Order: sequence, then C-alpha cells, then structure tokens
Amino acid sequence: MTGSGSSGGDGTESTGDNPRAVVAKRVDAGEADLTEIRQLAAAAGYDVVGELSQTRTEDAAFMFGEGKVAELRELVREVDADAVIVDNDVGPYQTFNVGGELPEGVEVIDRFTLILEIFGQRANTRKAQLQVELAQLRYELPRAEAKASLAKRDERPGFMGLGEYDESVEQDIKRQISEIRDELDAIADKEQSRREQRRDSGFDLVALAGYTNAGKSTLMRRLAAEIDVDENVDRHPDLDATAESQDMLFTTLGTTTRRAEMEKRDVLLTDTVGFIADLPHWLVESFESTLDSVYRADLVLLVVDASEPAESMREKLVTSHDTLYERNEAPIVTVFNKVDRLEPGELADKRAALSGVAPDPVAVSAKTGAGVAELRDRVEAELPEWERERLVLPVSDDAMSLVSWIHDHGYVDEESYASDQVTVEFEAKPSIVARARSKASGLAPAGST
Repeated sequence: MTGSGSSGGDGTESTGDNPRAVVAKRVDAGEADLTEIRQLAAAAGYDVVGELSQTRTEDAAFMFGEGKVAELRELVREVDADAVIVDNDVGPYQTFNVGGELPEGVEVIDRFTLILEIFGQRANTRKAQLQVELAQLRYELPRAEAKASLAKRDERPGFMGLGEYDESVEQDIKRQISEIRDELDAIADKEQSRREQRRDSGFDLVALAGYTNAGKSTLMRRLAAEIDVDENVDRHPDLDATAESQDMLFTTLGTTTRRAEMEKRDVLLTDTVGFIADLPHWLVESFESTLDSVYRADLVLLVVDASEPAESMREKLVTSHDTLYERNEAPIVTVFNKVDRLEPGELADKRAALSGVAPDPVAVSAKTGAGVAELRDRVEAELPEWERERLVLPVSDDAMSLVSWIHDHGYVDEESYASDQVTVEFEAKPSIVARARSKASGLAPAGST
C-alpha cells in the first residue's frame, strides 16, 4: 500500500494552469502500476500532483478500504487537488461514497469517465462525436437502470444522494443509442463504398493497428507521402515533428488516410485510434465503426512498442490478436517500433521471447527511419498477389489512353513501341487486369495475347 504527494506525481512539475489531480488505483494482488493512468490524466489536461494505491479485495462501499479513503482525503488536502482519478471501474454508489469523504468540490473520476473525457476533447468529426456520444450513453444506461431499480424498491427519490429518478430517462437513453447507431451505420456504408472505389482504382488498403503510444502515427509519417485523401478524418496533430517527444495518448480519435510511398504498389495507409488496456465491451463496441478500416484492410501492420518489457509486449500482442482475428481476414505483419531505445542484444532477446506471438516481426525506428525500407518491402510482399499480363495494342489515341490508365492502376514492367503497335507488360490486381483486357478487346479483336 502506498500514498504520496508530489509536485507532479510522475516526476513532472505542475504547470499551475491545469486542474490538479491525485491518481489512485486498487489491485487485488501484486503492486499497482500507475504509469498509464498518469499518462491518461495528462492527456486529458490534468496535472498529476499525487498518487495513492492499495492492494486488497474490493470494498463494496468505497472500492478502497475506509482507512485508505481517509488517507486519500488527507493527500487531497495536502496537495490541494481538484479531482481524484481512480484507475478502476468505480460504481455509482462507490463514487458517491468516496466523494462524500473528500473536501467539498473535489470530483471523483473513474478510468472510463476519464477516457470518455479524452475522447470528447479529440472528437473533431461527426463520426467521432457520434461514437463518443454513444459510449457516454452506454456508460450511463446501467446507471439509469440502477437508479430506476432502487427508486422503485425504496420508494425514495434521490436514493443515496444519486438524484431524483425520472422514469423517462432510461427510455430516452435507449432511443438516443438507437438513433446514433443508425447514423453511424449510414456513415459506415459510405466509407465502405469509398474503400471499394479505391480498390477499383488499383489501391491496396493497409491499416495501422496497435496500442496507443506505440508510435503508429510517427510510423505513418515515415511511410507516407503527402496527405491527399479525404477520409472524413481528424487531422493527426502528431504528424508534425513534435509527435515523438510529446509522448501523449489519444492525440487523435478519427481515422487518417494517406498515400504511402512504395516501389510498385499504390497503397493507402490508414491510422486509427490506438488500443488501450482493459476497455469494457460497451466502450469497444461504441468505436467499432472506426475499426472497420482495420477489419476491411488488405494488410494490417500491428505496431508494438519494443522498448517496453517483453511481458508487456506479449500481453498487448495477445489482446491485439484477439481483437483483430475476431473479424479480420487480412494478413498481419508485426512491427517492433522504437528499436532506437533498445540496448545492444535486447532486440534479439525480445524476438526470441516473443517468437510464439510474433514469429517474424519487422524491427524499425519510426523516429530515425531504421528498418523502414525493409518494412516497405515486407508490405509489398504480404499484400494480395498481383497478376502479370502482356497486352499488344494498335497504336491509336485510345490505346495510349489505355496505357496511361494501366500506369495509373498497376505497375508497368516494360513498354515498347513498333510502327503499328505498342506492347505493355504489367502487374496489377486481378480486377484491374480484367478491366484492362476488356478495354483492350474493344480496341481491336487481336489486341490482346
């Protein structure tokens, strides 16, 4: 059991401009790790000025033991905190009870409320805003149901200080959930149509997946060319040069799609919000449509922070595989990122330790560019195979237009001209080859071989 007050909780100085927070966590066994909750608090705009943890079974009334709640109260007073952020799923009555023991005006925020707060700050598109609203409603629904149950049982408005229950609230939440899901389904249909149009244009779709802070957006910047694709997106703030040093969680919520630079293939690379540990099912479901760009990709790059301990990497790989393999049929390439932070020999040790869950990873540093060329080669090798074709066309304006179209939609290995014909040898998706053959057959009956 530990409790501490400090200028920054995680070793950083308070800025004085942000709300001040104490972070707290209870675990059944072992030692509580407060690293992630400090990062989440910082991402939400809080200055962490103290921390507290406890190892014990959950107390039904307070989450923590009553003695630890008293210790929390004194810590809050000592560091003059505005909020207590609890890295647990705190029930509504536990929240009320703990808040009642704290100085007046100090807010109690649980892990999922904090995550929703971050998501709300980052939601800059209609889709992202709808997903945040859906998650908030799903979070509130069981609490509304609990109020209904207790109000009916005890016949007391405001039971346990939770406020007077309005019977229409529960039905109104369910109605709003239904309406939001309908609108998100319509957005998803449009996005799927856009994906198919891009495939028809010869693009392969590659998705970046992985836990937040694995360096996906920095890797995207390293792989991609100019932003030239409209995906109904939030622009990633971390696509600029300060991204790696900021080391912040959830710098964006929506998807960003960019044209990636490859030798042969035309690739669109999509980055989405990162995974995070211990998310409840209702929260994952709320952002399911964002993950469609991962589930429906031709290839997934699963990015892992190689500077983390091997056991932490293993846990994240296993959880990511469970999420991806549930609906995804595309091949998955594991990318060990941030290898610039490793000591000599450490990468080889981690490759060996994680060979069961990452049998052939590509090691890169998105920050320095090390290994990125190998990753580009791996992407092209793992994408669905292209077909090879050779067309002999009569020299004409229409034939020249077709040759230009093939250049735009595939990779031309050889192009040669004679006095009355042009020969083009190329590789492309099977659908593109079929369309090229069809176009060529319209030029001349003997125009293809």
